[in-house]
Amino acid sequence: MKPLAPLAVALLLGACSAAPPVGTCPAGLAPQIEAHLYFGLTSVGGVPIPEADWTDFVAREVTPRFPDGLTVIDTTGQWRDRTGSHVVRQPSRVIVIDTDPGPATLAKLQAIRDAYRARFHQQSVGLTTTELCAGF
Repeated sequence: MKPLAPLAVALLLGACSAAPPVGTCPAGLAPQIEAHLYFGLTSVGGVPIPEADWTDFVAREVTPRFPDGLTVIDTTGQWRDRTGSHVVRQPSRVIVIDTDPGPATLAKLQAIRDAYRARFHQQSVGLTTTELCAGF
């Protein structure tokens, strides 16, 4: 994935702040967004990212930004390499976070993406958001 252009950031900020109005959520639920962050678990040259490094990344970069909770899903992903145009398949992890909508949330999610790309030399870290009603 390419880095987000200013227009894309503005659109995502709008999406994160456009959660369901308070009156539309059933009693006991509140407007939230569900963010999915997609992390490949191989680094440059297909070298696996050690489990200890992954655990340290989550502890240092993700948990402090979203201390109320998150879910980590082990999976396998694939993507098209930008430099060679070939399909790369690799072990992956998806972090799911249900949280309050708004610009501050998007900034925290973007900081996580930037930190992972820099630390593990990744071309991209995927991010999707969905508006929903949630209660915990």
